[in-house]
Amino acid sequence: MERALVVADDYTGAMDTGQRFAANGRSVRVVLSGPDSSGLERRDSSDPDVLVVDANTRAADSETAGDTVSRLLSDAPSLVYKKVDSTLRGNVVSEVDAALAALGADLAVVAPAFPATGRVTVNDRLLVDGVSLADAGYGVQSSTLESRFATSQYDCESLPIDTVVSGRDAIRSALESTLGGEPTLVTCDAIHERHLESIGAAAQSLEATVLFVGSGGLASALSVPGMDTMAAPAVDRPAGDVLGVVGSINDRTLEQLAAVPDNRVVRLAPTDAVSDPLRAGQNAARPLQERLEAHGEAVVTGALEPGDVEQAREGAAALDRDIGPGSRIESALASAAAETAKSTFLSGLFLTGGSVARATLERLNATAIDLSGGAVDDGIPVGHLVDGDLAGATVITKAGGFGSPGSIVNCLSALDEAND
Repeated sequence: MERALVVADDYTGAMDTGQRFAANGRSVRVVLSGPDSSGLERRDSSDPDVLVVDANTRAADSETAGDTVSRLLSDAPSLVYKKVDSTLRGNVVSEVDAALAALGADLAVVAPAFPATGRVTVNDRLLVDGVSLADAGYGVQSSTLESRFATSQYDCESLPIDTVVSGRDAIRSALESTLGGEPTLVTCDAIHERHLESIGAAAQSLEATVLFVGSGGLASALSVPGMDTMAAPAVDRPAGDVLGVVGSINDRTLEQLAAVPDNRVVRLAPTDAVSDPLRAGQNAARPLQERLEAHGEAVVTGALEPGDVEQAREGAAALDRDIGPGSRIESALASAAAETAKSTFLSGLFLTGGSVARATLERLNATAIDLSGGAVDDGIPVGHLVDGDLAGATVITKAGGFGSPGSIVNCLSALDEAND
């Protein structure tokens, strides 16, 4: 059995959190799981140090999300990490409550800060690149952890920055003071990586069952029990072409996409993608193949600018479809990738946007990724597909809000270099 279990609510978050453990020398495997925990297998002979599960619950209703987390933690190791979005999107409260109950934990240490990507917490307030979360464009109404966890069934206390900067002993004393009664959520301020290191060390020194809750930041600060094991060797795959699939419509991703040469990019027509996703994806395969033959790399996207997003929404409204435009475009992008993989030998895959990344992997029959420990940049991990149609291919993933203007170009270059 693995020594640590990470339960994430989306795929790119699972990957960037897993990478933080892998960078510390641990073998890490990321697997896809369904709401019924299907796809989650524990292998006796080749267990990784850290198993990361994408539960795919961010867009689920809160009850389904909580039930899924409970099932995944029915047979848990001593170290459990509930990965949450660094901007607190999704079913954060129901999933944390479910995890705390499933483990019978005494305490949940909640530290969503990810300083390396510009997410910090000061005076209980989340900031993204210096802007309060509620004003940062992520669709979250409040910036404080207290308000976000106000509906939890458990008491919630804060660990202020003054205590955090005082170091491990002060943090440990503050955490110890919450023990002895009902389980408590302790939300933690953190501005620097060293603050997360102090929080992690203090919490792990307690003689108590602790649930760790955070994004990619806190993961790097935790010690995994037992000796390090070597990551499984990647399946050998000859050099081939590189395909990027861009599903995020975050402004940062659109800016990054603008840096990719036009002759590498294929945009799905928004109205076609929402009306007939399968056909739109199949139709994109030919222009993608032409770009791959000419340049060895290509990118398919559902949007190049905000206007494309509006077209998709208007198209979906006109069709009166039950499934929203986002899901239909994700399906079209996944179809484009799968169709392209049938006609072109691919050795590298870049995916951005958690839901489209998962949809693409599912269409390629992939269920597991081994992380190398490497990263193109903070929050942009590198791994290899364990199985599926592209087994052995190098995979790089990026959350929509992460990275610099050149991140997509850099990811494509890194995949090209992996062929050398």
